[in-house]
Amino acid sequence: MVSESRRKRTIGLIAGAVLVVTVGGITGCSKDSDSDSAAEDKPGASSSSAPDPGQTPGGDSTAQPVVSGRPTAEEAVGTWVTEVIKGRPKKACLVMAQPADGSAPAQVGNPKTCNSDAPDVKEMRKNIGRFREAFTPKPPTGDPEVEVAEVAAKGGKAVVPAEKVTVDGQTLDKVILSNSTGLEPGQLDVSMESTEIKGAWYVTDINFDVG
Repeated sequence: MVSESRRKRTIGLIAGAVLVVTVGGITGCSKDSDSDSAAEDKPGASSSSAPDPGQTPGGDSTAQPVVSGRPTAEEAVGTWVTEVIKGRPKKACLVMAQPADGSAPAQVGNPKTCNSDAPDVKEMRKNIGRFREAFTPKPPTGDPEVEVAEVAAKGGKAVVPAEKVTVDGQTLDKVILSNSTGLEPGQLDVSMESTEIKGAWYVTDINFDVG
């Protein structure tokens, strides 16, 4: 039976909604990271070895339309988790989107939006940064190896449970639990939703279900 204290948070990522990661003792109190690290990704992490979003072969970003998403749901989630842990919210933003809603078209992360100084965009980047401490395994390596197990997609959507995401050999659900206070195994259910938009996959929601 679900207790009355059970709470569910569904977070629309691209909308700039306020993101407070304090549910059930999960705290994200690392320093806000409004400017991404200039360090280059090292090869090895499956989610971070893809070409930089917004860049086309040869470095010409204007030769063809920018596609910031990833070819699969798993790659989108893996890239997002990697960039969150590395403290690079602008790059995490590039693989995020808000699906179409009625007459409102889909909004996808792109360099112009993600680098904007608009108040809602800056707030969104700050909120993404709040996940960093919760997602970082101990001891941190600075170069996380993130792997995402294959999940079934239906109707252009896929839900990736945190236990399907591995960070430096630890499942993400266990990492989050180890960084929380007052939670026991079985009390936390975290998943990320990925949506296919115009042939690319983006992270579109994250669920924190705490009970």
